[in-house]
Amino acid sequence: MNSRPLPTLPVLPDAACEQVLASGLLPELAYAFGGPFHFLLPDAFDTNLRAMQDALASAGVDGFVYFAKKANKAAVFVERAAAGGAGVDVASVAELREALGHGVRGEHLVVTGPAKDPALLHLAVQHGALVAVDALDELDALVTTALTGRVRPARILLRVLPTAQPHSRFGLSDTELATALDRCVQAGDAVHMEGFSFHLSGYALQPRADLAARLVDLCLKARVQGLEATRISIGGGLPISYSDADSWHGFLAEQNSGHYHAGKTFHTGDFYPYHSPVAGAEALAALLATRPESCEQPLAALLRDAGVQLLLEPGRALLHQAGATVFRIQGVKDRDGYRILTVDGTSLSLSEQWFNSEYLPDPFLLAQDTAGPVGTFPASVGAATCLESDMLTWRKIPFRTAPRVGDLLVYPNTAGYQMDSNESPFHDLALPPKVVIDHTDRPRPRWRLDRHFT
Repeated sequence: MNSRPLPTLPVLPDAACEQVLASGLLPELAYAFGGPFHFLLPDAFDTNLRAMQDALASAGVDGFVYFAKKANKAAVFVERAAAGGAGVDVASVAELREALGHGVRGEHLVVTGPAKDPALLHLAVQHGALVAVDALDELDALVTTALTGRVRPARILLRVLPTAQPHSRFGLSDTELATALDRCVQAGDAVHMEGFSFHLSGYALQPRADLAARLVDLCLKARVQGLEATRISIGGGLPISYSDADSWHGFLAEQNSGHYHAGKTFHTGDFYPYHSPVAGAEALAALLATRPESCEQPLAALLRDAGVQLLLEPGRALLHQAGATVFRIQGVKDRDGYRILTVDGTSLSLSEQWFNSEYLPDPFLLAQDTAGPVGTFPASVGAATCLESDMLTWRKIPFRTAPRVGDLLVYPNTAGYQMDSNESPFHDLALPPKVVIDHTDRPRPRWRLDRHFT
């Protein structure tokens, strides 16, 4: 084991989460559920959404925010999106139906994803949802659906293959785009071609501004062909910050294989950027202020001058500080100067582990006995399965008190993609329920089960 102190990654302060941790509610819920669970803080979702809407308004940009439902299955976030004047990004029949059932208007849905099921396309047209078309045969299917149903036209965006990611399996090439535009013209009233969309991997702002400017230019050219083309979607990819800059850069500089169970090796590029100089709504504001390559104006001015509405589909950025995940320690084992904790769930509830990466923010330890010794007690965290690879935390976390059986581990800020992207009832373990905390400002927070699970 290294003689140097183990690196840590403390999360940014969050008063609502801290109130729940201090309330005494979590041990009672752990006892009641008899297994791991997630708690949700929907007020944070409301705050994040308002901040993004304010960023659009401050930049003088006509914009509309869709919540990317794939980031979290909970119904409460769909409900809050509808109440807050946002839409929802869906990619399956079940997601579309649930969004409608929880109050989202059909015209406030955008349907994304590859090779969409015919039933999904039919429902999208019937309810007036916007569809991001990913292939020519999908466009043909939408035209047929609109002509057959004779209820309303198909509302579409054409998804563009980014030149920076030419090997992506998503989007239309330049040749396919030209063909698609011709087919939209030929389809007449059966199709409303409202504009273009893209999605970029990574979190850099300049490539997004460059590609957004290209889509604005495509809108102007499509209008010459008689098409509506008044909207562009830039997808998601707005980063959030889990930790402060010093902690994050210090962690990256210090971490090595000796800090992980079994000498596990991670490269810095394997990790999500747990700190970003600008994050969430500030990242959106910075994007709008970015000048695309070969342009004399910032992106916001290009959008205004062209009369183009900006659509965006954030998931993680709307879910910042909107929930956490709780496990109970059910086993403690000593191993060569550190401990291996086994909890009552699996790493499927921390999805980062299943992308050859690690969910790095330090978990909180809620000890049953607060009178124990204080010091440094390194421990990695394993799951209650028979798989060597099923580790919630490979790194050795330097806990200040000794973790014991019955104590709780709370992984903070897990609402964005971590909670349930990969959850499954492996070993017939029950899926962790989601608990909605409605009032964190009370001495005793009020809670209920999320409607998605009832």
